[in-house]
Amino acid sequence: MPDRVEVSTSTSPVRTDDWPAQATDSIVKVVGTVQEKVTGPVTTAARAIVFGTFAAILGGAAFALSIILAIRVINNYLPDAVFGEDHVWAAYFIVGVLLCLLAFWLWLKREPKQAAA
Repeated sequence: MPDRVEVSTSTSPVRTDDWPAQATDSIVKVVGTVQEKVTGPVTTAARAIVFGTFAAILGGAAFALSIILAIRVINNYLPDAVFGEDHVWAAYFIVGVLLCLLAFWLWLKREPKQAAA
């Protein structure tokens, strides 16, 4: 059996005794390429979902705690002479009005959807 066989379509000689290693290399190369093209975007999407969920939970908790803090601070500094002894309602009212104004301002800043042609 000859060690080298000349192939007419190729310019390089092909070794017939090394074909299992060549087949293995090609399979590893194909699997590596498929893995890069599939698992790369899937990993990126999974990370985006996990970190986005984590950020949303922390953001919601931070927003709720900041509202509680604002109500407590406003309630402590409201004068009793103007609002009476029980004036926590006024703190809720002030924070509610501020949040409504913020929501209204954000509503005005929104961009309308473009009509489909």
